[in-house]
Amino acid sequence: MKHERPTVAVVGSINTDLVIEVPRMPAPGETLVGRRVMFYPGGKGANQAVAAAKLGADVSLFGKVGDDPFGERLREGLRESGVGVRGVETERGIPSGLASIWVAEAGDNAIALAAGANGRVDCRFIERHLDRIAGADVLLVQLEIPIESVGLLLRKLPSARPLVILDPAPARNLSGLPLSRIDTITPNESELAIVGGGEDIEAGAQRLLDAGAASVVCTLGPAGAVRFSVEGPPQRFSAPEVRVVDTTAAGDAFNGALAWALPTQSVEDAIRFAVAAGALATTERGAQPSLPRRDEVDALLSAHAHREERGTPRRPRRN
Repeated sequence: MKHERPTVAVVGSINTDLVIEVPRMPAPGETLVGRRVMFYPGGKGANQAVAAAKLGADVSLFGKVGDDPFGERLREGLRESGVGVRGVETERGIPSGLASIWVAEAGDNAIALAAGANGRVDCRFIERHLDRIAGADVLLVQLEIPIESVGLLLRKLPSARPLVILDPAPARNLSGLPLSRIDTITPNESELAIVGGGEDIEAGAQRLLDAGAASVVCTLGPAGAVRFSVEGPPQRFSAPEVRVVDTTAAGDAFNGALAWALPTQSVEDAIRFAVAAGALATTERGAQPSLPRRDEVDALLSAHAHREERGTPRRPRRN
């Protein structure tokens, strides 16, 4: 299939990820000996920008780094990944964002985040870059920057463009945001319990729809994803079978792929593509290094479709 090259604006965080491999998640007060320590470029905004760029989108990232040694390294890494960085500013006297990530042997992870310069992506920043952001086909935004800035951005956007995808992570109350300007909200199960106000996925999604969101796509890990919308009943999308190594950037791969696919594919095909991209991201270590190329996603989708057509039973995932 021939694809156009959509323009994607990403407004979000830019971090360095300090990753420590541990045999399992420690209990409160417990000290575990880590197996390896690694540094990777990360941040949900940067990860999603790189994910979309590696798939072929024309991507511009809007955010801030600090004037520490990490800042220019992060900016240069984005350039090398094909992401436009004209909208990445340097905040003087403030460190770049840092995430401390524990990755367990089974592939699960826990993250502690220091916002640094990401916390300075304020309303004045949004005003400076609004025209360029509004000119994109798709806008991707997350909640690792001040939620007040996200709210202002959504209120200032034109009504018809761009298409808006909100990844509500870290999860928080969304009542202050104009949800009617959001085309798709993409929480995972635990995030939906927070932003939707309850443990029941369907009820939580319905609350977001009632508040104005056009659709909610909840990612379900190895179970794939489910879409709730004002258009009809829930739609479920299965995930390809993969060998899980590290789940750190699976959600970012999903969102970047969704941003690339929605302008040029049906909603259903776009979600299938995004689910496959998220699955592939769990097969490699690190955030940005794990983000897949389009040919890799297409190959996994083809194999998954062939398996489903034949009715081949899914084997349990091995770690």
